[in-house]
Amino acid sequence: MSDTTALPYPAADAASLEFSPEQMLTMGEAVLARSVAHLGSLDRQPSCGDVDAADLCRALREPCPEHGAALEPLLDQLFDELIPRSFTTPGPGYLAYIPGGGVYPAALADFIANTTNRYTGVWQASPALVQLEANVLEWLRDWMSFPDGASGLLTTGGSGATFNAILCARERYLGTDIRPGVLYTSDQGHHSIEKAAKLAGIFHDRVRLIPSDAQFRMRVDSLAAAIAADRAAGLRPFMVVSSAGTTNTGAVDPLDAVADLCRAEVMWHHVDGAYGAFFHAVPELRPLLAGLPRADSLTLDPHKGMFLPYGTGALLVRDGEALRAVHSATAGYLPAQQLEFYDPSQYGPELSRGFPGLRVWMAVKMLGAARYRAAIAEKRALAVWAAERIAQVPGIVMDAWPQLSLFAFHLEGPRLTTQEARNAATAALMERVTRRGRVMLTGCTVDGRHLARVCVLSFRTRREEMEACVMHVTDEARTLLT
Repeated sequence: MSDTTALPYPAADAASLEFSPEQMLTMGEAVLARSVAHLGSLDRQPSCGDVDAADLCRALREPCPEHGAALEPLLDQLFDELIPRSFTTPGPGYLAYIPGGGVYPAALADFIANTTNRYTGVWQASPALVQLEANVLEWLRDWMSFPDGASGLLTTGGSGATFNAILCARERYLGTDIRPGVLYTSDQGHHSIEKAAKLAGIFHDRVRLIPSDAQFRMRVDSLAAAIAADRAAGLRPFMVVSSAGTTNTGAVDPLDAVADLCRAEVMWHHVDGAYGAFFHAVPELRPLLAGLPRADSLTLDPHKGMFLPYGTGALLVRDGEALRAVHSATAGYLPAQQLEFYDPSQYGPELSRGFPGLRVWMAVKMLGAARYRAAIAEKRALAVWAAERIAQVPGIVMDAWPQLSLFAFHLEGPRLTTQEARNAATAALMERVTRRGRVMLTGCTVDGRHLARVCVLSFRTRREEMEACVMHVTDEARTLLT
């Protein structure tokens, strides 16, 4: 086969954007070879590449090219120069933030979706393909123990899911008079909650941050008091957003108690399960998330708990018709609406969309629910194992034990007599561990305390990486305290 990867786009016809079948096959093989080699070397790549890249970014600025370039130099630039200058998020040692995934079947699905380029905005355009997405949403519904009448939407992430949930709650309880509406969430809630509220017309002065307890969980007594105070002031409390696993410490709010309060107050209860909800797919772990199936709506991030590529979010709404009522619309150029089958445009804000459900469908079809459950359960077991050992390291103080698969701690010692000194030492501990290259840690600041975090949620993270994490934390803590 000739080396057509060295050729730019066909020049015989200046208006043509086509490639020949031979060229496409050769280019595809080149991309596949580089991608598979990259995946095969993940365990040897540093957990965090050199991201001090301001000079590189300045050098990358360029005018739009007038003529096309060959593929191979572009692959060389991407894989050799640019991709390494980033966090190695798909690597087994990525224990930072909330890890994303990237199981290989999803990559195959994205290639199929992008090359076949079918339109799934309305059911009539691709009915069989949209049905696959409907199947995916039903699988998520069943894993979360939501009722048959629930429906949902695939989004690009948790932010979009939360936004659409707030729209549902706003429409049900406020109607057109939205200014008096008040939304409540924990002081540990994700920042996207406030952003989504603002986009939905619920501005900052109508969002209440409820204090958390010693385990970083929303205090229901404080929530009840805040609701009562706002009602007395003539405002209209309409929604509570609780967390099934916070980003800072992995805390799970008392979901049952919040559900009870919302029922009594006639308010919408949304659960942000972007990080933690998929642990509910494992039956033996469901007690950790007691009350989650009672939520009126639920944010999910399959790019976390299902180990899919970034940009895969989802929303479930207990009353599917509430979601449809927010988004249902028609126009003279659209087909007549039908009610038998799921229609994405009637449950979400987008009309033009790709095929996000294929990556979820193909991953589950190829891997199976049983393997998913085993992988999810393993991540929590690894986190518990590592937390128990790190807690025994001299100078380490545990701030948050793993309710799911995330735990947080800080460094103390005789010479660390101020909070500033303890914060600096804890930050140094994470930096030194990450610099060793095997695992990457990131921290958070809570009430003036800087905490180190370990989050186990990469499907590639196994016992070997956690043993390395414990060893490196032990070594670097000893160094910093002597």
